[in-house]
Amino acid sequence: MERRQLGFTDLHLSTIGLGAWAMGGGGYIFGWGSQDDTESIVTIHRALDEGINWIDTAPGYGRGHSEEVVGKALVGRRHQVYIATKCGIHVLPSGELTFRLKRESVRQEIEDSLRRLRTDVIDLYQIHWPRPDEDIEEAWGVIADAVRAGKVRYGGVSNFNISQMERLQSIHPIASLQPPYSMLNRDVESELLSYCAAHKIGVIVYSPMERGLLTGKITRERIQAMPEDDHRRRYAPFQEPQLSVNLRLVEQLRPIAERNGKTLAQLALAWVLRRPEVTAAIAGARRPDQVTELVGASGWKLSDADLAEIDTLLAQRQQALA
Repeated sequence: MERRQLGFTDLHLSTIGLGAWAMGGGGYIFGWGSQDDTESIVTIHRALDEGINWIDTAPGYGRGHSEEVVGKALVGRRHQVYIATKCGIHVLPSGELTFRLKRESVRQEIEDSLRRLRTDVIDLYQIHWPRPDEDIEEAWGVIADAVRAGKVRYGGVSNFNISQMERLQSIHPIASLQPPYSMLNRDVESELLSYCAAHKIGVIVYSPMERGLLTGKITRERIQAMPEDDHRRRYAPFQEPQLSVNLRLVEQLRPIAERNGKTLAQLALAWVLRRPEVTAAIAGARRPDQVTELVGASGWKLSDADLAEIDTLLAQRQQALA
């Protein structure tokens, strides 16, 4: 498994990391439907066996349930893996979300995450969203204190823009940014990636497979069969007018993967990892066989011809949606 250094830190991450969002289950606005905890634990163990050395989770994934599952799975194996988690999102009884970054709230979140994860230190602790924007400095100060106290090794941010990161840098150095990045969402390419490279900020990208859409396993019928509490039913790329265009793109990408002896999921991951600014990609998985497939993307370098063909297909997609 290929590894890359995370920014200025001493963490060397496998280029594929395990995303535990879906392991939080359903019952809230951004849930994935029901998930068997035993299968989640087997999936985590498979990831470690395959050479993945970090897991990304958050208390917002199922009211802390994802963290609890990760903590249970890592009993006796904590030394094999870095844990990345977050703060700021709270799931209300209605299933809706609220955002809090006040000092006492973040302090309590750190303690709660340590307990659920059954660990005495979190390797990477991130602000999940910069909401409310006016409180990001307050939250970041708490994270800096936690680093000094030895409860957190490094602090990072997720979904931040450049100006927001610059506001935090004078308080405490940012170790990493976690933005969305995929063939269908290339916003980070305009400024964020170069900014992070210039400031030695690691980049961990999420949703590189667009929540399964780029794996080639999503069909109209499968979307219709998804449980009501699977948020993807309401996610724009899974709905018209985008859906038809996106499914056509996936079929156009399939020959590129096949002639390289790879799967579409591996192609989606290798494509985001082609950028040297990207440290690693979060690959969500719910079953052990999915993990075995996803790790096959590590170390695959796409050819110039393949990249040029993909660029052409992505340009055509943009034109179709214009």
